[in-house]
Amino acid sequence: MSLISTSQLNVIIGQTQVCKNLSLDCNPGEVWGILGRNGKGKTTLLHTLAGLRAAQSGDVFLRQKNIKSLKRQQIAQQLGLLLQQHEDSFPSSVIDTVMSGRHPHMKQWQWESAEDHQLVQTALEAIQLTHLAQRLTNQLSGGERQRVAMATLLTQDPDIMLLDEPNSHLDLKYQIQLLDLLTNLAKEKQKTILMTLHDLNLTARYCDKLIMLMGDGEVLVGDAESLLNEHNLLHLYDYPIAKINSQEHTVFTAD
Repeated sequence: MSLISTSQLNVIIGQTQVCKNLSLDCNPGEVWGILGRNGKGKTTLLHTLAGLRAAQSGDVFLRQKNIKSLKRQQIAQQLGLLLQQHEDSFPSSVIDTVMSGRHPHMKQWQWESAEDHQLVQTALEAIQLTHLAQRLTNQLSGGERQRVAMATLLTQDPDIMLLDEPNSHLDLKYQIQLLDLLTNLAKEKQKTILMTLHDLNLTARYCDKLIMLMGDGEVLVGDAESLLNEHNLLHLYDYPIAKINSQEHTVFTAD
């Protein structure tokens, strides 16, 4: 059973048709990449899938239940969203911020359990943030703040993760470590991940499936290996991209 799916989804922002009659079935264990030029609606599509904005028509389903029929807490117990920007109007410590990922699973006035604290500790260790646990979030670099957001999502532990450029602000080392962690999580715990990416080489390395926003509502959906070809990429980016096959990885470069 798909964890998240869409039926005849039509999304428009301003004068841009993001997708037209988009039908998806995203299954446990799959890692999806969302590609498209700037301004073509990658972030808007993620927000629509998360139920944060209404589509012009069509439906989004979580485990075959229409997202419109679910309360926000029910959605947050199943789905987590990593945003591009993080605003800390009232900064708190890293450990308290990461603990907020457990709030969807708690009743009103309920205190955090030993299990909740263990999940926070495990997430901080996985993202290598233990040494910053007591630091205020407004004292962090952009990359550190991004890793805190990712640790919060890991603590939330949803089965569906929607990630808006998860590797932004990160040094190459942390980009690879984070994407390794996410893809291993998808396979081992049968989660579904959808993420917007700009780097074609990381896309080819980590994504099983792709959603390519071609413009004017046209969308290509399918296996990453088959969709990542020079013809589709020229259409997608309006610029020639060369595909180089090596023994270990496929490499893409501007022609």
